[in-house]
Amino acid sequence: MEYLNSRDAKVSDVSSPEEENEDEQRDTLPEDLDVTGLVGPYIFPDNSRRRIPGYLYLLIAAAVFTLTIVVGDSPLLNGGLIIGSVGLAIVGIFHLQAGWRLGSDEGDALVAATQAMGFPVGHASAQLAWRGLRSRPTWRILVYSNESPPEHRGLVYIDGVNGEVVAKYVEKNPEIWDANT
Repeated sequence: MEYLNSRDAKVSDVSSPEEENEDEQRDTLPEDLDVTGLVGPYIFPDNSRRRIPGYLYLLIAAAVFTLTIVVGDSPLLNGGLIIGSVGLAIVGIFHLQAGWRLGSDEGDALVAATQAMGFPVGHASAQLAWRGLRSRPTWRILVYSNESPPEHRGLVYIDGVNGEVVAKYVEKNPEIWDANT
């Protein structure tokens, strides 16, 4: 390959790193994580997937508990595993109860936030978060008014399960917007 150096002279004896080590393995992202190939809107994964590991944790906890009771006190299976299996069962129960099915997507949450604000919304941003001990999914929506520069901004919490407004906060925009910047 030919390259140009800083004085625009052709340099042809330089090879690219790809040419030097074609057989060398390089780190690459899996196809499902590569954002350069993303086509269409992003779909948030449903929280109900938490139930799958919850069932697995309960199954493993029950198997270890049963095996420990049946075998008795042996060097490989002793009473400490009963405590571990109870702890794993508690984690499994938590996963089952925290596996909420997401009832509203970010589009529904943005519409609900716009209706709750009381001013025309310009720019907005949605983020999925969890609240409370039971990890209930909640959309956090940051909105700005439609003026240029925006006069108001607000933060709205929308319940991810039923789409209701949990809380909202509206204020005059304290940011300084200079026309020269």
